[in-house]
Amino acid sequence: MSHDTLRRPRPVKTTGRPSAARTAGRRRHWTRRPNPLAGIGSVLWLAVVIVPIYAMISSSLTHQDKALGKNALVPPTDPTFDNYNTVLHNGFGHLLLNTVIVAAAVVAIVLVLCIPLSYVAVRSRTFWSGAAFRLFLLGVAIPAQAVVVPLYLMIAKLNLYDSLLAVILPTAAFAMPVSVLILTGTLRDISEEMYEAMALDGASTTRMLFQLVIPMTKGGISTVVIYSSLQAWNGFLFPLIFTQSDGPRVLTLGLFNYVSQFGVNIPALLASVVLSGIPIFAVYLVARRALVGGLMGVGGK
Repeated sequence: MSHDTLRRPRPVKTTGRPSAARTAGRRRHWTRRPNPLAGIGSVLWLAVVIVPIYAMISSSLTHQDKALGKNALVPPTDPTFDNYNTVLHNGFGHLLLNTVIVAAAVVAIVLVLCIPLSYVAVRSRTFWSGAAFRLFLLGVAIPAQAVVVPLYLMIAKLNLYDSLLAVILPTAAFAMPVSVLILTGTLRDISEEMYEAMALDGASTTRMLFQLVIPMTKGGISTVVIYSSLQAWNGFLFPLIFTQSDGPRVLTLGLFNYVSQFGVNIPALLASVVLSGIPIFAVYLVARRALVGGLMGVGGK
């Protein structure tokens, strides 16, 4: 037998199953198949979202004497920024600063308290940790309107009335139940093997919290940041009940007062709404990817 015969490669036996590359190609082909119903639904939903925003911006660029008789969907022929100038020179900066302080303080309080609470609720198996978690779940079902009178009495007893703390503390308290619920669901996505590996390395509970839990729950933390900041930014009940003077006034209460201040100056009111929505929209743009990951329950992994 010659050496060429020995070196000849053996024929590869083929089975009836398709190869992995062929299967992946079929899957890619199936995922790229057009879906007209989904496209139509996306366009309709985009119109529902974009049209009111466009109408608001278009009306805010219109002169006051032309606002009532103008179609909001028609772009202004002579756009003007006088409405924005009117808003900016009527205490808008003070309202914006107070709202930023309230939102930042609420987010800080919620994160500092809810992350350790959620960690204990997931990792601890004691009766008290389970009772505390159920107590926070009970807070989801309690509306703010039902306890506004006891809150008013408590704030008056603590001499916090007509201050930013009177708005910050209740807002953070009512944002914590949902935040704990979100974070506990995200923390459960972390596998037990990761905790065991860090425990074998001699990691303490505090080290696990800062080196494992927080980096692995960026999606849930971003979701909590967006949720709590929206609660603080759009809150109206607590600033209305717990503040009185112009010092601690926030944007929502300022917009409410603009109705009587500007009278029928609808473009100026819409200009103030546009300006008040820009900061929170910027926060969403920064954290949108982690937010979507947290809402999908992947925990940012």
